[in-house]
Amino acid sequence: MNFSNLFKIAYQAILRNKTRSLLTMLGVIIGISSVIAMVSLGQSSTLSINEQISSMGTNLIMVMRRHQNRGGVNLGNSNSQALSVKDCQAIKEKCKNISYVSPLVNGSGQLVRGSNNWPGSIQGGSVDILTIRKYTIAKGTMFTEDDIKEYKKVCLIGSTVAKNLFPDTDNPVGEEIRFGSIPFKVIGVLESKGENQMGQDQDDIVFAPYSTVMKRILATQYIHMIYASAVSEDVADQAVSEMTTVLRASHKITDPANDDFDVRTQAEMLQMMSSVTGFLTVLLAAIASISLIVGGIGIMNIMYVTVTERTKEIGLRTAIGARGRDIMFQFLLESSMLSLVGGLIGIIFGLIISYVAASLLNWPFVVSGSAVVLSFVVCAATGIFFGWYPAKKAANLDPINALRYE
Repeated sequence: MNFSNLFKIAYQAILRNKTRSLLTMLGVIIGISSVIAMVSLGQSSTLSINEQISSMGTNLIMVMRRHQNRGGVNLGNSNSQALSVKDCQAIKEKCKNISYVSPLVNGSGQLVRGSNNWPGSIQGGSVDILTIRKYTIAKGTMFTEDDIKEYKKVCLIGSTVAKNLFPDTDNPVGEEIRFGSIPFKVIGVLESKGENQMGQDQDDIVFAPYSTVMKRILATQYIHMIYASAVSEDVADQAVSEMTTVLRASHKITDPANDDFDVRTQAEMLQMMSSVTGFLTVLLAAIASISLIVGGIGIMNIMYVTVTERTKEIGLRTAIGARGRDIMFQFLLESSMLSLVGGLIGIIFGLIISYVAASLLNWPFVVSGSAVVLSFVVCAATGIFFGWYPAKKAANLDPINALRYE
């Protein structure tokens, strides 16, 4: 018996029981669509995280204060005096692989303008802070080195702050706001960046000269962090090594175990987040694959029923010359068709689910070609694996007993 005849027989057998065939395929449909959706959304989340981190600059380097320990008690890093403006100057002068550097200090408080107020924070930095943090100015100008030297009370505000404090004007440049009781003149408004991957509003921000924030708001001589930008992503590791050497010399540290600072790069954060999301994607896909196994068991179960129902048909085909391998191949073809058609529908549903979910979460839509191809292979393997035993049972039926079967 040739393949075209076997295909027609299998196709007609499936069509004779449309509802049962659809219910049989349902397990495969759910399993494949779940795997496709999980893999696609996992890759979408990874890409979204990469874009968010890259928007801060892939060559960004951060120096943070390390936790303090006194008498065996961890005091945290909030009161650490490890970093100073002099450290920034030393990095700028001695690190050839650093293009920009800025101290960073921040404080939280109430922003007020007339009858409007907004709970926010103010960040103090140098003239390089916007370049390092990948912010651009929509209106107005950046503060200058003279503003930093003279502790000028000037600031740039994000679009969220502008919208809440200045609902009646599109251009707040030149207006005055108060941070607590301290007045600041708005000299610029930043372009909107939206939320980051953690849901934090990047436009809810105020930038001011670091000297002003340190002297007039925090009353401190020490800074919270150092932001720097490597000349390029390729030399980020060399830049980190240079910064570490300079800071140890500045802090008179000879043993690396006694470092009172930590140096981190965006590449490290990117690698860590990618590892986490990759692991979660594999875990969720593995869990979703369980339903595919259940679908395969459903195919095996229904093929057993089909063999029993068509025992007399099998006996008749054998009696007129059909070989055992023809019978076996016929039932294997039926189980494979059920699995492959279910897999195709599952892939379509999985891609639809992925697209809708990515749109709702504002993630990029990613189609995993490898997952789609693997799904086809798995569907074929599922049909063959779970259909083989019922097909073998059909092929081994004695034609005389099969013809007598009621």
